[in-house]
Amino acid sequence: MPPNPLADLAVFLSKPAWFTIAFWLLLAASAALAWRAWCSDPAQRNARMLGLWLLRLILGAMWWQQSLWKIPPNEAGLLYWMGQMAAHAAIPVQGWLVKTVVIPHIAIFGPLVYATEVAIGVSLMLGLCSRAGAALGAGMAINLWLGLYSAPGEWPWTYGFLVLLQLLFLIDPPGRALGADLWLRRGGGVLRCAT
Repeated sequence: MPPNPLADLAVFLSKPAWFTIAFWLLLAASAALAWRAWCSDPAQRNARMLGLWLLRLILGAMWWQQSLWKIPPNEAGLLYWMGQMAAHAAIPVQGWLVKTVVIPHIAIFGPLVYATEVAIGVSLMLGLCSRAGAALGAGMAINLWLGLYSAPGEWPWTYGFLVLLQLLFLIDPPGRALGADLWLRRGGGVLRCAT
């Protein structure tokens, strides 16, 4: 039987690993932040805020889930896709940079890619510095879009839509909707960031 989204989700949420526990903790923290905002701020109690929270949670979960196959020192999959970027980039200089700089130094770039995707996922799931998370996500998505633009079997619009989603979140930071940015913006937190 071919896999389906519900079966894949069940496997993802029940895999016995440290990153599954971390993901459940992020989900719980996101729900707790949303509940606190919902209960304490009447302006947060509407379908728009609930929708933005759900959309940023799902997009953040996608970044988190996609980071898992890049956990250092697991570089085989990342090297494959870097090779695809080197061969099929829409902008030749990007392909050249990936081939001559990134691939030979994958021990540096691999953990950097992993950490960036984790940061994007955490930022969006918690609504913490969500404008910065969206900017990072847009940068990563633009890199994927241009790098894999003509790769066999890839549909460029997949990455194009990911760019658009991240840009929408850059314009309208979703962490202000049932997220940590709401509290940071009001001075309720110690951490200050561009919200």
